Amino acid sequence: MNELLIVDDHQGIRVLLEEVFNKEGYLVHLATNGAEAIRIAKNKELDCVLLDMKIPDMNGLEIIKKLKEIKLNVPIIMMSAFSEHHVIQQALDCGASHFFTKPFNIHEVIVGVKSMVTN
Repeated sequence: MNELLIVDDHQGIRVLLEEVFNKEGYLVHLATNGAEAIRIAKNKELDCVLLDMKIPDMNGLEIIKKLKEIKLNVPIIMMSAFSEHHVIQQALDCGASHFFTKPFNIHEVIVGVKSMVTN
């Protein structure tokens, strides 16, 4: 079973993504902040991470860097309400594999995750 980490401080988004990806057959781990995300990444065999750019204790770019130190090859898909090109480019430069702007199309997110996860 593929394992997915969802990192977002908004409960509604976490619940939606957890429900959708559970139905898709993923084992879903949830984190509300960067510290939780890093702890989970250290202890789980993750296949993909969905990461919000704006997290209270760390920004998404800091989290990407720390996750890449722990899990070098895990694909990280960024999500953000900010669609400015420089923000997207920064995320990609830090190691994000893909970027979705909120509000996102859930079907596109599912396809994006599936394309990043190798069985």
